[in-house]
Amino acid sequence: MSAQSEDKTKYPWRKYGKPQKNDMELGPLKLLPGLWKSEGRGWNMIALPFSTAPSPLDYRLLLNQYNEQLEFKLVDDDVPNRGVDKNPPPTPTAQTDQLVVTIDYQQTIQQVAAVDSPDSGGLAGAPGLPIHHEPGLWLHMKNQVTDGLDIARLATIPHGDSVLALGASSVHDGTSCIPHVNTLPEGVTQDLNNPYLRPYKQFHDNPFKGTINNPNFPGFDPTATHVLLELANKGVEVVRTTTLSVDSTIPTGGIANIPFIVRKANAASMKSIFWIQELKEKDKYGEPKLRLQYFQLVMLDFFPRRDGLPPGCCPGLIRWPHVSINTLEKDVEEGKKYYA
Repeated sequence: MSAQSEDKTKYPWRKYGKPQKNDMELGPLKLLPGLWKSEGRGWNMIALPFSTAPSPLDYRLLLNQYNEQLEFKLVDDDVPNRGVDKNPPPTPTAQTDQLVVTIDYQQTIQQVAAVDSPDSGGLAGAPGLPIHHEPGLWLHMKNQVTDGLDIARLATIPHGDSVLALGASSVHDGTSCIPHVNTLPEGVTQDLNNPYLRPYKQFHDNPFKGTINNPNFPGFDPTATHVLLELANKGVEVVRTTTLSVDSTIPTGGIANIPFIVRKANAASMKSIFWIQELKEKDKYGEPKLRLQYFQLVMLDFFPRRDGLPPGCCPGLIRWPHVSINTLEKDVEEGKKYYA
């Protein structure tokens, strides 16, 4: 039974409907409800199995520039998980329920431009192509927290993947340090002069600029995916940042995939960091402007390792990083309808 369909008289402490703006009961998720948008500032890199008869390569590297809408709605801020501690007599049994904040999200992504190497002859897709849809939930565990894990993200991907990632939230003044992550495939000699990494070297030497014609724009380099997030922060005065960091490899987390995915290109893990930025700059209503940046890393396993390491010393397949980054802004006008 959903939170909204329960008899409210049975649970008088429960809160339903729209949240109050900046409702402290929502904890680190309090700024999420609303509509966030990005036009052409999203970038994606993914390696895909590819049959290329005349080429020694058995994969293609696909880069996308994209538009994004990310919509968050409150489901409930006191979802109860039931539990008791059974104590030995004469100590009474204690009720130890957990209360969870639940935020629904819908992510829709539309391609602006794409390029791949080796050239697939059109498989990269045309501008305007809907390339991703993802419904999911963000959770904030308000009490009974285990190992400091106070947040979780549940995601469902139309390819046939279901994700549970756990993590911790934090709030600090100013902006955040963007991580510099190695995004070359694991299980391959990591030298850009390695012929097997030719697509990575190609886009490292000539980063993908999509539709951006500004001569000062550095482009999207698949070997330095942090650069465009750092560039988006230049000249922006961030007063406070809320960080939501989750990882599917934390115990009890994980990814479940349909059989074809497991056999052909298994999604083995997902890590993501979301930075909610409160800016010094004000919107038309005198409130701090809000931005949302994220870095997401999904590891895909396919094809035997090529680095010459002996069998049994490490996983037997190459692990390919799939990276998505974006900088979004909260839509002030649309956002009004998400709050009471």
